[in-house]
Amino acid sequence: MNIQQNNLSLARRFMRYQHERFPFLVHGPLIAIFTFSAISYSRICRNEIGFIPWTDFLIGVFATVTLFFLVRVFDEFKDQEEDALYRSYLPVPRGLISLQELKIIGAGVGLLQIALILFFQLEMIYLYGIVLAYLVLMGVEFFVPDWLKKRQLLYITSHMVIIPLIDIYASGLDWLLAGAEAHSGLLWFFAVSYLNGLALEFGRKIRSPQNEEEGVLSYTKMYGTKKGAMLWILLVFSTMLLAMGAANYAGYGSIAFLLFGICFLICIIPAVLFLKKPTSKSAQYIEYASVLWTALMYLSLGGIPMFKNLLSL
Repeated sequence: MNIQQNNLSLARRFMRYQHERFPFLVHGPLIAIFTFSAISYSRICRNEIGFIPWTDFLIGVFATVTLFFLVRVFDEFKDQEEDALYRSYLPVPRGLISLQELKIIGAGVGLLQIALILFFQLEMIYLYGIVLAYLVLMGVEFFVPDWLKKRQLLYITSHMVIIPLIDIYASGLDWLLAGAEAHSGLLWFFAVSYLNGLALEFGRKIRSPQNEEEGVLSYTKMYGTKKGAMLWILLVFSTMLLAMGAANYAGYGSIAFLLFGICFLICIIPAVLFLKKPTSKSAQYIEYASVLWTALMYLSLGGIPMFKNLLSL
């Protein structure tokens, strides 16, 4: 750590850390949309009028945002050796913040989550426990780290399960707090969430040939420049099909299908440009398109229909 960083307080160093590794102002709104839409889709499937109490929603958003933050913290620990070898520019290996400090921050966040849930939403504690247990298993690579890392596709698909698990938690803010059972239609929504997570993961790890880094995973390096981009398009297309199924189940009608098709055509433009000429800028635009696609899917399935219902009350 350089002298200037040494003189900064933990709070200021953490602010720099989150800006680089988990910017709350970027991830927070997307996760809030994710949470709002999961709750909304659950209520629409259950034919419930209105939305859940806003206090429950705000506590739920805090829980989901900080759960995703804990995923980031766990990743710092399990990736520490590779980051030190190949990505010394990252906050932890360059000494901006230590793993011990992140452990303390993570523990504090976890204790605050538990306190809020126990005090305000006691029924939610077992769903929270399931998510946390899976997160811990991810942190130890399911006790087979070497075997799993040699099978990268299995590695990422197993880790991505955390997203529908957090989705189940978010939807529980509706059905579980209402003392009801989870609606079977939520399976469509959870499937969309899972593929959305994969699309985000692939989208942020597509690189132009000149930007590939030694020892750093990218799907263009793993599958080839063009094949990596094509796989991302396939993931987005598959997500669209599942979203259409979810929309049909919720009774949204043909307009939703048209909306999904338009969103798909717009969002794959960067990938089409990348296939023609794989530049750093087009690769970056694929990452942006992944975020836009995810937000649009959640808004279309839950957020927008719920806002429409609330305005009609």
